[in-house]
Amino acid sequence: MDSRNVSAGMDPAKQAYMGPPPFGMIDDAFVPGALDLDGDEREWVPQANGVAFKPLLLCVSQGYFVNLLRVRSSGVLSRHRHAGPVHAITLRGRWRYLEHDWEAVPSSYAFEPAGETHTLIVPDDVEEMITLFHVTGGYVYVDPEGRAMGYEDVFTKLEATRRHYESCGLGADHAMRLVR
Repeated sequence: MDSRNVSAGMDPAKQAYMGPPPFGMIDDAFVPGALDLDGDEREWVPQANGVAFKPLLLCVSQGYFVNLLRVRSSGVLSRHRHAGPVHAITLRGRWRYLEHDWEAVPSSYAFEPAGETHTLIVPDDVEEMITLFHVTGGYVYVDPEGRAMGYEDVFTKLEATRRHYESCGLGADHAMRLVR
């Protein structure tokens, strides 16, 4: 008998599921302290001057990633086009896209459809912006006319994370707890 289930007389509503998982299902991921924005600095992977990300899930099997993006410099961060949809929840600071009239502030949610091209900017008076992003597929960095200049996806994020964790003493395998 499964140790999660106490006895035959227990209320069935309070018993854990005892059946098998669907064939091929990947393991759950659990990241304690995921939203501890001021925790271990080593968890933040440098991306550019004043820009870092904290990976929460690197799902190579389904082509998406979830991370916190932290920006500690104002100005244009990047112009990019998304291959898949993106969900964003702002936790600290403010940011916006030059192509839209809205501004993301703490507790706001943004959905970005596949194919969207935009230029992310952090206003001059913002000392720190942190946003949780769920990115499906990748994105291509582009110039103002849309010509490709580079790209990022779950695989480039994983490689950057492994390199950083190795260099800061956490060890490259520390990233593997986030990989599905």
